[in-house]
Amino acid sequence: MYTDGQIYMGLADGQRVNMQLNMSNRHGLIAGASGTGKTVTMKAMAESFSDAGVPVFLCDVKGDVSGIATAGVASESMDKRIDKFGIRGSFSYKAYPVCFWDIYQEGGHPVRATISDMGPELLSRILGLTAAQEGVLNIVFRIADDKGLLLIDLKDLRILLNYVAEHKDDYLTTYGSISKQSVGGILRALLPLENQGGDLFFGEPDLDIYDWMRTDVYGKGIVNVLNCVKLVQNPTLYASFLLWMMSELFEKLPEAGDLEKPKLVFFFDEAHLLFADAPKVLVQKIEQVVKLIRSKGVGIYFVTQSPSDIPDSVLAQLSNRVQHALRAYTPAEQKAVRAAAQSLRANPAFKAEEVIMELGVGEALTSFLDENGVPGIAQRTSIICPQSFMGPVDETERRNLMARDGMGRYDEAVDNISAYEVLTDTIEHEAKAQQLAAERAQLEKDKEALAKQQAKLQESAVKQKQKEWEAAQKKKEKAAERRQAQIERQLINTGVSLMETIRTGMSARRIRSTTVKPSISSRPGAKKMQTRLMWWHLLSIIFVIVPIIL
Repeated sequence: MYTDGQIYMGLADGQRVNMQLNMSNRHGLIAGASGTGKTVTMKAMAESFSDAGVPVFLCDVKGDVSGIATAGVASESMDKRIDKFGIRGSFSYKAYPVCFWDIYQEGGHPVRATISDMGPELLSRILGLTAAQEGVLNIVFRIADDKGLLLIDLKDLRILLNYVAEHKDDYLTTYGSISKQSVGGILRALLPLENQGGDLFFGEPDLDIYDWMRTDVYGKGIVNVLNCVKLVQNPTLYASFLLWMMSELFEKLPEAGDLEKPKLVFFFDEAHLLFADAPKVLVQKIEQVVKLIRSKGVGIYFVTQSPSDIPDSVLAQLSNRVQHALRAYTPAEQKAVRAAAQSLRANPAFKAEEVIMELGVGEALTSFLDENGVPGIAQRTSIICPQSFMGPVDETERRNLMARDGMGRYDEAVDNISAYEVLTDTIEHEAKAQQLAAERAQLEKDKEALAKQQAKLQESAVKQKQKEWEAAQKKKEKAAERRQAQIERQLINTGVSLMETIRTGMSARRIRSTTVKPSISSRPGAKKMQTRLMWWHLLSIIFVIVPIIL
């Protein structure tokens, strides 16, 4: 309960135990074993902050925190607790103004952030990237900024990583070397985040953090309840969300100094998931945010089973503490109990180590900062009871509240033009250009091949004509040879026939000269004349026939 700048937390030895509202931005811790009352303490504190006009954000891990939207129900045990705390006159069962949120969009309005909002440094921490991979991721984000490419969701980051890897030589001289191995490592690291629901968390419309810093018409702080029933089963996404939220607040909120009351208070249930197997650099980032965000007027309260779940560097920043019971059955558990006792300011009236194991349900060792910022001594405190319903809200009531809270603009996802769309078009154009270039090159090859083929055909035709001409010439030559041979045979035959005729004629003349009277040949000079005639015939044959042959 909230009264006069103080949050009434319970009774210790009959005395009120209060937490100063102006010191509540010094952060805090609510720890204890399962079933010891951590959720009740968290709800009671959240109700008090809301009554004080401080917006609250809390994680609903088991689903029962949502009942803060419904008024509590009277019971005999509640009546006894009300009388025990002496608040009969001021206590009333009531519902608180609530706004439901859910990254998985099942039990509340979607919570979205963009990849650009996350940034390369924080994303590298979440993904557990190596120094080389973180360097490549920084280059990719720088290229996106220089080219005006919006990184909104995971598909934007994936396509840009692949595009940069394929064109790494183009960026070498400007941004440095980009290895495909590092890009592959980043893509592999994105898979768990994507499988856990990262595709739902990263997108638009992205959350305006100031929508978590609202009050209702009566001045009460809005209690923002994040449904984490499913989220805590996906530690990578849970850590991503928490770190983004703290970083977003740190970057956007102005310096506020010491305020009468915080601007916003966060309760992170199952906080050990944030630090489980976390690398040193991630713990340093959380420590930095926790340390510096106080000056922004924001209080952060981690809810976990044991203080040992929180790294010492972060634990040292948590000034307001509520330590519920711890059980110590093993040496490791006994060590955790001693550590929890030593984290509290000692009370000479008892040994904190022993009391921690004796605490009942609803009891806790508390230590809050006083008005001067000095930690109070540990006190065995009975925690005050909440005024709202202890249990989950009715689903019909949840939907009705969601319809009236004014946050419906986040319900529908918006896929604006971003790196994915731009690079998809670019890749398509490049592919078409490459295809056209390939087709042009192939056409040139085909033209060259056709020209060569035509040259070959032309050469072949020339050769064929040459062969045909040569064959014709050979045919003509053979025909001439046959004709010449024929003429020669005819000449020879003619010559032989002529010679035979001459010879026969001469024989006949000799016979006639011997049997008849002497002819003219017997006249003087007749023999000489016959001889001349014979040679004349022979020469005529030669000069007539030989030219014909030639």
